[in-house]
Amino acid sequence: MSFSGTTTGVLATVALTTAALAILKHTLWPRHPQIIPSPLHTVLPSLSEASLSALDYRPDAFPGARDVSTPYGSIRVYEWGPETGPKVLFIHGISTTCMTLGKLAHALVNEKGCRVMLFDLFGRGFSDGVGDLPHDARLYTTQCLLALSSSPLPWTGTSALRVIGYSLGGGIAVHLAATIPQTISSLVLLAPSGLIEPHSFGALSNFLFRTGIVPERLLAFLTKRRLQRPIAASSTARRHRTTTTTTTTTTQPSSPSPSSSSPNNPIDASLAEIPNPNPTTTTTSSPDKPPQDQDPDPDLSKKVYAQVRWSLQNNAAFIPTFMSTIRHGPLVNQHSAFSKLAARPPKSTVVLLAEDDEIIDPVHYAAAALPLLGGAGHVVWSIVPGAGHDFPMSCPGEVLGVVYGAWGWD
Repeated sequence: MSFSGTTTGVLATVALTTAALAILKHTLWPRHPQIIPSPLHTVLPSLSEASLSALDYRPDAFPGARDVSTPYGSIRVYEWGPETGPKVLFIHGISTTCMTLGKLAHALVNEKGCRVMLFDLFGRGFSDGVGDLPHDARLYTTQCLLALSSSPLPWTGTSALRVIGYSLGGGIAVHLAATIPQTISSLVLLAPSGLIEPHSFGALSNFLFRTGIVPERLLAFLTKRRLQRPIAASSTARRHRTTTTTTTTTTQPSSPSPSSSSPNNPIDASLAEIPNPNPTTTTTSSPDKPPQDQDPDPDLSKKVYAQVRWSLQNNAAFIPTFMSTIRHGPLVNQHSAFSKLAARPPKSTVVLLAEDDEIIDPVHYAAAALPLLGGAGHVVWSIVPGAGHDFPMSCPGEVLGVVYGAWGWD
């Protein structure tokens, strides 16, 4: 059997084209390993003691640190407080680490004798990244359960714990509460993700981040570049911020103050939880509390901002994890999961929003969320006046005031 010159040329062209496409796909749409090691394993071992001490987020950032080995990689968990105290699990947001909730955790331990647990979500901080699975509600719910089961103390059973979720962590907490409803006695959602409509980000952003057509490497480059400039996105939208934040007021969700408009894309939305390291506002503190109890870390905003920038340069899992969460995480269209919370006991769900949140408009959010949650009388609903999306860091006292009231504590 013989081939003509034309046939040979066609076959050669097909072979070369196939090879070129394979190389192009491997280059532009790279395959990540199952486990992407965190800086705890790749960077920190080579740092000097001085360099370790200079980190804004260190492995000893909180007491009770442990690394939990799982089939998905290692999870960095912190657990401390009286062993017999009320148990509280914290879940942080998409672009930061559990350090964003440190002020709240320390206060619950020091003021109320709670046993608290914080952990870094996959691909953030000192937890490994998961490279071969979508970062969706199923993966994050599993991570929560793995963290809880790693404790030497029992964190399960009827009304065994309370959960506080912030931003993406709020969306994850909704799914966790739907999975183990009898275990969670109180669910606190701080500006939770989940009910933003995808079309609010625009057709271009949805095409870039959700279709999978745009090359992964190109999108990663653009994402990293944008995340290196968070201040402009997070500060200019705060149109109504005042120079001093007053105490939280509990308002009827039918008439909260209007907030800023939605961001143009999901990256800008995620940037809102990265605080401005040079804020122009201060939080009014209660005069009957000593200064160390009012703000255990006054430089937290600067540290969170610096840690995100450090992760962009030193954490190989951060960008792939972030992009996968944008695509698959419980950020939008989670109405079905929210509706399951209506079956929870009255007032066992607490929702705190910020008046000037860059992502969530309290008026629109109330209209979308309250019918799903069982109505205004079924939940504790509060607005933090004059605050932006980073209010768990900038206004911890106001948050704790609402939480303590919902839990029946002074």
